Amino acid sequence: MRAMLRWAHSDLRTHRGEALFLVLATVGIVTSLLLATALFGYATNPWQRLFTQSRGAHVWIHTAPSAEVSELARLAGVESAAGPYRTADTTVTSRGTRASVELRGTSERPEVGRPLLTSGRWLDPGRPDGVVLESSLARTLLAGPGDVLSLPGGGKLTVLGVADSAEPRYRKGERPGLVWVPPAALPRAAAEQGQVIGLRVTDPDDTDYAVQRAVTLLGAGAVSEVSAWQQARAEAEGDNRLLGLVLGLFGLGALVAAGLAVHGAIGTRIRGHLRDISVLKAIGFTPGQVVRIFLLQHLAYALLGAVAAAGLTQALGPLLPGRLGDAVDLWQGMPGHTAALVVVPVGVVLFIGATTGLAAWRAGRVPPVPVPRAAVPVGGRLSGVARRALGLGLPPALVLGWHRAFTRRARSLATVARLALPLTLIVVAMSAWTTIDRFHSEPERMGLASALTVRAGDGLGDAEARALLARAPEVTAAYPGVEVAALVSGQTSTIALRGLGTAAEPYPFTLAEGRPARGPDEAVAGQGLLDLLDVAVGDWVRLTVAGRPQILHIVGRSIEPENAGRTISTSLDTLRENDPGLRPTLYQVRLGDGADPRRVAADLTAAAGPGRLDVHTVTNPADGLSPLRGVVVGLLGVLALIGLVELLTAIGGTVRESERDLLALKAIGLSPRQITGITVTATGCTALAATAVALALGLPLAHWLIDAQGSSSGIGAGIARGPSPVVLSVFAAAAVLGALALAVLPALRAARRRLADTLGAVA
Repeated sequence: MRAMLRWAHSDLRTHRGEALFLVLATVGIVTSLLLATALFGYATNPWQRLFTQSRGAHVWIHTAPSAEVSELARLAGVESAAGPYRTADTTVTSRGTRASVELRGTSERPEVGRPLLTSGRWLDPGRPDGVVLESSLARTLLAGPGDVLSLPGGGKLTVLGVADSAEPRYRKGERPGLVWVPPAALPRAAAEQGQVIGLRVTDPDDTDYAVQRAVTLLGAGAVSEVSAWQQARAEAEGDNRLLGLVLGLFGLGALVAAGLAVHGAIGTRIRGHLRDISVLKAIGFTPGQVVRIFLLQHLAYALLGAVAAAGLTQALGPLLPGRLGDAVDLWQGMPGHTAALVVVPVGVVLFIGATTGLAAWRAGRVPPVPVPRAAVPVGGRLSGVARRALGLGLPPALVLGWHRAFTRRARSLATVARLALPLTLIVVAMSAWTTIDRFHSEPERMGLASALTVRAGDGLGDAEARALLARAPEVTAAYPGVEVAALVSGQTSTIALRGLGTAAEPYPFTLAEGRPARGPDEAVAGQGLLDLLDVAVGDWVRLTVAGRPQILHIVGRSIEPENAGRTISTSLDTLRENDPGLRPTLYQVRLGDGADPRRVAADLTAAAGPGRLDVHTVTNPADGLSPLRGVVVGLLGVLALIGLVELLTAIGGTVRESERDLLALKAIGLSPRQITGITVTATGCTALAATAVALALGLPLAHWLIDAQGSSSGIGAGIARGPSPVVLSVFAAAAVLGALALAVLPALRAARRRLADTLGAVA
């Protein structure tokens, strides 16, 4: 054991840089996987815990006030019900912030779908103006217990408490917030009123069937909106699951790349130390001891990196900015935290140990008596192409370097493949960065043609609203429209039906398939809706809007970042054919280049007067992915370290295997500079081949992964964007030039070795 430790210590002193890179790469890999685990837990566990503690309803059905919804509680498969509760839609204002809300009248705290108070207290019968806000709405309004909310017409509401709910959360401009109020506080106007009932089913997988039976019992005309627990969970998870998925995929990819790099490094070192291994066996080392030397050495590197990563994540993870820090902080309080903190690092160490063992096994098979080398030169015979290139007067260093890089096909292909893997992942990471950046730089090409959503308030007509928007110098176009909830065929859920633009001014939808909707009854749909209804471009769909059927022909698939893609869009003229009295309720506003949407929104609100215009900036899905930029930078650093380890291994292998050729090259008159050029050229050719493979595989792989994620999220395929040719050229040049620079110093040392050293290496 003492001799093994001394040999391992001597080897560490010789390869300190390689050991450091392996430790740092392991730190990056384990950290990525631990953060991915934290984000997955952060995405799913809080909502699930809230749903369980509140005994959440699996489906909420909004109906007209006259519907007999009490019968739904007696349907087969329904365990219990929440409500029915009377509701009213209105807007509230707090600290200058305005939000659309659903007032839900309840006298007692419900048992199903029970709001969990986070601050303040529940409704007080002695305070008819007291309300409780859902937490996401409270954060938007910057309101808490004791604050006063303003209603249209001068009414006031006092916040008594803030509560969490497992229902779909408030989304500005898309979904109203939830406010629990005493029944006496609801408006009396019939046009504003409705009712809602929540159903808790015995089997959550049968939710769609329960909804179908409920709608059949009530009649499609009585149902205005249906929201299921799957939708609420997906909205609660948001972009956290995507961040966890990205970290997990890249962490696993980096783990495979690191394992292959370790395998290649050990294999190269074994080929360069055959004499040393033979000597070890000659003095009494068994094959098992030789294998254990390499295995324990690299396991120690991996263990050091894994422990360091676990310690850093545990200590500094909660201090990370934004969502990553929140995720780690919450994850550390979950029951499975300790197990994950042990299992992930141990799994990484075992994987690296397995790849190390495969390579170290070859060292155990080295015979104690060195086998005489073949008389054929290491570089092999020159090919016909190489001989013709020399005959044409090309520099010998270039020709012989290219020949050396690819003369042993199996070994050369393995080296190129190991180096190409981290480079491929870097290309994928750059593509993800570019796609996120395009959502901000070119939103019109990513389904975000408008920058503002404007809704007219009390006392502001269509003509006056259009005139107000036309007077704003930054506004280039304003498209009138409506958005209503529509029941899909089968009556299992509701989707968003939008009528935007007119025949004279069509709305510029971003299409990924098909063509724009120009004719009567034509529409474009998001991927989420196509998946929900199991239809494709070219099919006809039947929807139900306020009891009236609406039949539309889907002629295109649009990129829909909102509402999980469960949106079908047509022109306002098409909806007016079914309802001639339909009037615009919103305007999608496009702004000129360089205009600040927030400033324009403030100017429009001020110009219209208090409460007359409700202006919201369009939510950009890339805003929630801002932490991904820092993740990508960290992953690029880890992958660069792995690529550097593999590159150093390739350079070391090229230098060691070229020692036998030095005598012959010097004998034919090549100078040390030319011999150095051969090694540098061989390294450059290997790096160039690996970069070409990375670009050829990385770009299509990135497009497939990003579009697959877009399809699964409902946005739809077609959002993937690759880096520009300039960026790719810089990446390729940096990879090749960096490899050339790294190869210069080892090649110079090898070319200027003494004759006695060269003879000793050949012997």
